[in-house]
Amino acid sequence: MKILMLTWEYPPRVVGGIARVVNDLSKRLIKDGHQVTVVTYKEGNVPYYEVDKGVEVYRVDNFIINANNFIDWIMQLNFNLVAKASEIMQKQGKFDVIHAHDWLVAYAAKTLKHSYDIPLISTIHATESGRNSGIRDEQQKYINDTEWMLTYESTEVIVNSNYMKGELQRLFGLPFEKINVIPNGVNPLNYSGIERDYDFRRRFAMDNEKMILFIGRLVYEKGIQHLIAAMPKILSRYNDAKLVVAGKGGMIDELRAQANYLGIGEKVYFAGYVNGKDVNKLYKAADISVFPSTYEPFGIVALEAMLAETPVVVSDIGGLNEIVQHRENGMKCYAGNANSIADSILELLFDPQLCANVVKKAKSKVRNEYNWNKIAQDTHFIYKKAICETVAEKQRKEIEQAKAGKVKKSKESDLKKLIPFSRKNQAYA
Repeated sequence: MKILMLTWEYPPRVVGGIARVVNDLSKRLIKDGHQVTVVTYKEGNVPYYEVDKGVEVYRVDNFIINANNFIDWIMQLNFNLVAKASEIMQKQGKFDVIHAHDWLVAYAAKTLKHSYDIPLISTIHATESGRNSGIRDEQQKYINDTEWMLTYESTEVIVNSNYMKGELQRLFGLPFEKINVIPNGVNPLNYSGIERDYDFRRRFAMDNEKMILFIGRLVYEKGIQHLIAAMPKILSRYNDAKLVVAGKGGMIDELRAQANYLGIGEKVYFAGYVNGKDVNKLYKAADISVFPSTYEPFGIVALEAMLAETPVVVSDIGGLNEIVQHRENGMKCYAGNANSIADSILELLFDPQLCANVVKKAKSKVRNEYNWNKIAQDTHFIYKKAICETVAEKQRKEIEQAKAGKVKKSKESDLKKLIPFSRKNQAYA
């Protein structure tokens, strides 16, 4: 297949989890014999065009017009994505499918779909309502409505957990059969040959300290504030512990103030943004990785920690709740409950045998259930399904036009083969 990926982030530009998902999925599809073209935003000194291990990557600028706000900036980006994708198709021909990632590329995806008559598949990685525990202002409402529009325009929708499938049904009224659950994955070779680097580890904690690691964006829904609130209880029972917070975000000053207010400023180290190779080293250096999100559609960071053989503690919500089974391949805690977070961490600190058991089962689960080979095959099946549905819809319209005497009637035998795949959007319009 010729596949067009639309995304606002692609390595080396990494804002959240979308960049890693698009990168890994595209490269796996290439290995399966498909042709993948990514059109994305250009940031920094990266080339406008490159071939990244078989994936053709086109990047566009977004500074032609200075935007008044983030929504205007995104709209301008979508105009530029459409222009670049159209230019590519004029030279190389149409794509078989368009795969759009989140609302940030929704308008480009819709425009290209209708302009070139190409099936559209979208992956909804998270929702605005979920990130903010509801819709409270005009910008959030705009983003929420744009998410609905993208799912409406898509022939098929992909989400990464059963939790997200339920959320899309509740928020947008999507038909059950239109939403496909395909989890994210990690490359099992990421940690091959990587051992604990003690010189690297000493940048964050002393040798006698147990390193408790958080990696992620410093935003409210990641729950880092609850992990910091749990540290006084942890330190009162296990003083040789150190919390390392890796990431950047708008809450950084607030979190520093929280740690100082609790009197644990010297036991919480803010490492800032960490690049790819150092992320792998950090997981290996850590004794426990904690992801206390209050909203998490999937939680790819948990898979990375599990693959790195680090015991994990996660909150019992969203995709994290589906990945981890308590005391089997990790530990769970109640979301937003600092006391529960502390109890799960302390149990691991005082029970080395439990750590060894959960690490072994966790690594096995990640290798068997979250590998990109299976994920790419499942995604390719959704592409084929979308193509069949699009053809069937065309056949349906020809039949309706034939009945109205406008065109020659299509072969009903062809229609019967395709009609089971078709589905009308009126069910949730």
